[in-house]
Amino acid sequence: MTQTWTGAECAAAWGVKPATWLGYVSRGQAPQPLLEPDERGRKLWDADEVRGFPRPGVGRSRTGAGPEAEELLGRMREVADRMEELRTRQRELLTEGKRQGLEISAMAKALGISRQTAYGWLAD
Repeated sequence: MTQTWTGAECAAAWGVKPATWLGYVSRGQAPQPLLEPDERGRKLWDADEVRGFPRPGVGRSRTGAGPEAEELLGRMREVADRMEELRTRQRELLTEGKRQGLEISAMAKALGISRQTAYGWLAD
């Protein structure tokens, strides 16, 4: 049985955003979808065909990446996850500082962010 992927899954496999994936498809730089959509009407692609298709662009396909590259990519994802946690904590501290009446400039400097970022976060 053929494994099929949605456009979002194809994009994830290539390490691009879904809109980028669809752009590749429309320009013939990626495989065309299968004729039959899934039960929700979404286009599907043959996963093996997507894996084997030469990806355009700077990043290129990771098909030939070895265990060392996969391990490095895993470490990169861990750092990104930790950064997101720290950004969340920065926002919490900024909100707490606002409640205590601290000045935006002082808080931004202490958090290592611009005043514009601080104002933007407080506006959210």
